[in-house]
Amino acid sequence: MNFIKIDLVKYRWLWFGLSLAILIPGLIGILMCCVKYHAPLKPGIDFTGGSILQYQFEKPVDLESVREILNNNDFAGSQVQLAQIAGNPVVIMRTRSIETEAEKEKLDETLRNRLGSFKMLSVDKVSATIGPELLASGIFSLLITFLAMVVYISYRFKVDYAICAIVALFHDALALCGIFALLGLFAGTEVDSLFISAILTVIGFSVHDTIVVFDRIRENSKYVGSKRSVLGSDTPQKLTFAHIANESVNQTLARSIYTSLTVLITLAALFLLGGVTTRDFVLAMLIGIVSGTYSSIFNASCLLVFWRELKGSQRQAKFAN
Repeated sequence: MNFIKIDLVKYRWLWFGLSLAILIPGLIGILMCCVKYHAPLKPGIDFTGGSILQYQFEKPVDLESVREILNNNDFAGSQVQLAQIAGNPVVIMRTRSIETEAEKEKLDETLRNRLGSFKMLSVDKVSATIGPELLASGIFSLLITFLAMVVYISYRFKVDYAICAIVALFHDALALCGIFALLGLFAGTEVDSLFISAILTVIGFSVHDTIVVFDRIRENSKYVGSKRSVLGSDTPQKLTFAHIANESVNQTLARSIYTSLTVLITLAALFLLGGVTTRDFVLAMLIGIVSGTYSSIFNASCLLVFWRELKGSQRQAKFAN
């Protein structure tokens, strides 16, 4: 085995502190969203329903200009796309629910003044595409997934490995939701069905990375009790589980970082050069991948070492009594 390069376990409270520095403001943001929006995050029109407007303009229009007008008229987060109907270009706007005729007339007047005359093809009010039953089913499925992960990891490794992996997953999900809760409060960012897809993708990526680290720790656990030099000391000493965890993380560190970097480069290109409609989804993926890589390297392994040391201390105390 290669020698330890970074003593991660030694500074575990620093890694835990950095996680808390992100999670605590995020949890506060989630509570504030619950008070303000009656939901953990600011819901988009996929959750709240809204209106669909189909306008055919006499002149070609820029979709960014349409989005700007909608944002300035209290329709932030609206979806705008260009479609072909009967061979003619039509702008389709999906907005929050338009409650009054005066509100619609104000929007029409602004669009007409900025973009020219248009023909109104249809104005429809639609219900939420993600209803309470579907959302409840999704949450239930997510809990079942977590339970299945615990059972599988407990079978392949041990129960403490599974618990630490699930804690790391909750860390990633809470960090992502907390940051988007703050963005919803201070930047008006809304979440839609794509955000749920981002969370599920991040969870899958994170648990994959964590299992790779845990697998190396399990393989190297056979060296616990042997003697060799460790980081910070040239004198051979008896290896503990903490030494093994350190060495195992260092052996997989480059692989984890390189894998995450390739994904981050792709996501950064999509965020900077992609369309506006997928920007929030890509941002959620960026935050989730960074959080997942961090938790797999710095949190999951350190938490496992802390768990083992705590159990060892309790066992020694029990024998002492």
